[in-house]
Amino acid sequence: MSTATLEAAPAHAAHRSRPFAWAQQSLTLAWRNIVRIRQNPEALADVTFQPIIFLVLFLFVFGGAVANGGTWHDYLPYLLPGLLVQTVVFSTMGTGVALNDDFAKGVFDRFRSLPISRIAPLVGAVLGDAVRYTLSIVILMGTGFALGFRFGNGVGNGLLACLIVLAFALSLCWIWVWLGLKLRTAQGVQGIAFLVMFPLTFGSNVFVQTDTLPGFLQAFVNVNPVKYLVDTMRGLMLGGDVQKPLLITLAWMVGLVAVFAPLAIRAYRQRT
Repeated sequence: MSTATLEAAPAHAAHRSRPFAWAQQSLTLAWRNIVRIRQNPEALADVTFQPIIFLVLFLFVFGGAVANGGTWHDYLPYLLPGLLVQTVVFSTMGTGVALNDDFAKGVFDRFRSLPISRIAPLVGAVLGDAVRYTLSIVILMGTGFALGFRFGNGVGNGLLACLIVLAFALSLCWIWVWLGLKLRTAQGVQGIAFLVMFPLTFGSNVFVQTDTLPGFLQAFVNVNPVKYLVDTMRGLMLGGDVQKPLLITLAWMVGLVAVFAPLAIRAYRQRT
């Protein structure tokens, strides 16, 4: 073994063992994911064009019918908080798809050869996608404001609602991180994600009030975490009861992280 190698090994070990070095390395790798967007801007289509298309379609196609004779202006305050939840929830599956793709291309094999914390690439991938979620929120809310939406319960509570839906997305994405590490292909991750996301979002109060649904579907909606997140968004943005749905939402967030983050980390260590 050469002298240079002997000198480098302790340096690498010290770099790995520095307190909170993993946090700095995770942020660096998160930035790598953000920079990569500039080389592949079409990867942002699901968080840029999709929110606008969904808002315009659901608002103008269904607005008059759902508003019970009213106009789309009457439906907009009800629709936007729910559609915000749906859009951000759908964007979380991109984390697992991208992670699976990186493993298939051998990106994580290269990370493994670097003098960094073993967990840093995984945490960096999750943190990097937080930018995608934030961009989705900004674009959808900006479009809503352009169409006439306004916070009815104060700007502070409206911004708090946006932070809560972002935190929920970061909790939910651990499911797709785990599946991205367990399944063989990115298409498989995406397929399963759609099978889960459609019942969760459309089988909820995102578009219509729960009491307008058939009894069997109301039973599903009442245990659906998306319902309570939507209720929290509407309460904070427009006014109304917030405490109960917020507590249930926070409980779901803690539960998702407590269950799926350890599973994802275990799957990650098995693959690396």
